[in-house]
Amino acid sequence: MQDLKLLQTQLNRALKQGAGLEFANRLLKKFPQAKIYLVGGIVRDWLLKRDSQDYDFVVSGVPTKKLESFLKTQGTVNLVGRRFGVFKFTPNKIATVMPRHDLAMTAFDIALPRTEHAWGTGGYKDVETQSDWRLPIEEDLKRRDFTINAMALEMSEKKLIDPFDGQIDLKKKLIKTVGKPEARFKEDYSRMLRALRFSAQLNFKIEKNTWVSLVKMMKKISNGVVPAEVISKEFIKSLMSDPVKTLDMWNDSNAFKYLMPELLKMQKCPQPKEFHAEGDVWTHTRIALQNLITPAYKKFIKTLPEHIKNEPDLSPELILGVLFHDIGKPYTIKTPEKDGVDRIRTDEHDTVGAKLTKKIGERLRLNSVPNYPCDLDKISWMIVHHLLTVHGEPAKFTNRTIEKYFFNLKNPGGNLLKLIYADQMASFVKGKPSLGSLPQLIKRIKQLPKNLRQKSTLPPPILNGNEIMKILKIPAGPPVGVMIEKMREAQLSGKIKNKSEAKKYLYANI
Repeated sequence: MQDLKLLQTQLNRALKQGAGLEFANRLLKKFPQAKIYLVGGIVRDWLLKRDSQDYDFVVSGVPTKKLESFLKTQGTVNLVGRRFGVFKFTPNKIATVMPRHDLAMTAFDIALPRTEHAWGTGGYKDVETQSDWRLPIEEDLKRRDFTINAMALEMSEKKLIDPFDGQIDLKKKLIKTVGKPEARFKEDYSRMLRALRFSAQLNFKIEKNTWVSLVKMMKKISNGVVPAEVISKEFIKSLMSDPVKTLDMWNDSNAFKYLMPELLKMQKCPQPKEFHAEGDVWTHTRIALQNLITPAYKKFIKTLPEHIKNEPDLSPELILGVLFHDIGKPYTIKTPEKDGVDRIRTDEHDTVGAKLTKKIGERLRLNSVPNYPCDLDKISWMIVHHLLTVHGEPAKFTNRTIEKYFFNLKNPGGNLLKLIYADQMASFVKGKPSLGSLPQLIKRIKQLPKNLRQKSTLPPPILNGNEIMKILKIPAGPPVGVMIEKMREAQLSGKIKNKSEAKKYLYANI
């Protein structure tokens, strides 16, 4: 009863706010026999006291053509999916004020009750869907994936329909399939990855029988019937919710085994104990991911330069950069026993790892997930340079070096600093982690003249190459490039501020 009151409160609030729901009242006036249900994720989220405006409706009691005709009088109707009894609907009040390319953000699905018959391939589109406006809502809910997603709120009477005890599983914090797990997953293998994602997002456990079937059937995911774009969507959304739990669940469920086997080589890959007392590469990577969701990380963010503080604390590119930053180590490892080196070495694991990451990213289309920007070149760039503070001395970096890494919009300098933090704090030297020379690097970035470092990009060069050649009366060639670098360094150091000072500097350093 308490759950129903919660849903009724949320529904009343949504109706008062408009949110496009006023069409429901008009539909009921037009078709008194109609039943309108809110279904799926929004019911689940409202019961969990989570904000949600992900409106999906099922309408019964109104034939398809009559429903479509009515919707056209109330707003914009996308006819794609009409043969499945599904309409993408945007109410008039929204459609008239929103640009066409933004309508998808405000539109919602209105469907007739449906049944589905899977072809048995496991492909998420290999399903025969039949809509029937006379079908009971319980038959529609029967086809859904998990019990917590198989609830409906009838809008006129504000009554909860829960034929599969989704409320109970919500309270138990369980992800459980509707019906037999094998049958549900066989209808659509991507549901296995959805289970992992929901577990990470909601911090729920996966019910025992559901988990056993999921692990057993995970090998089916690699047969190509689930598009790479769908796999990437579930993976990245899960990572953004909880990177560590995602790492563990994708490992324990065999998802990595069939989708990203390259990662598993990090397991039992040894590291030099004097620098990595925490254990193998997998353990190190897990701790690095954990470092992104700690209070200490929040404090570290506050120490960053102003133009980097404004960037998101977490992004898909950063999390993937941390996940893959040491993937090259198993491919480059040399040991004293096998290779006669002085200690365990993984020379060039940064460049090898960047290439591997790009290969995996292209194979799985990691850059294809809407609303989760993911530039594979930027991730690879971070991995190539994640040893910046190990291989270099930040206090001696030139201004041009600082500009190249941290004031160039093409390069994710802010995420590089965050990756280095996660990496350093996962490297146990003498039993505890250390930031190494990362604080010195941040200090060095802040040493740029204040009027320059307040911006995410630095001012353009005072003189370009053509101007330099004209002033010095010299032809194009290497000396011009050397002078361009000297001039830029002097400008970033505040030694020259205008063209007059730049010309004097040219003549003095010719």
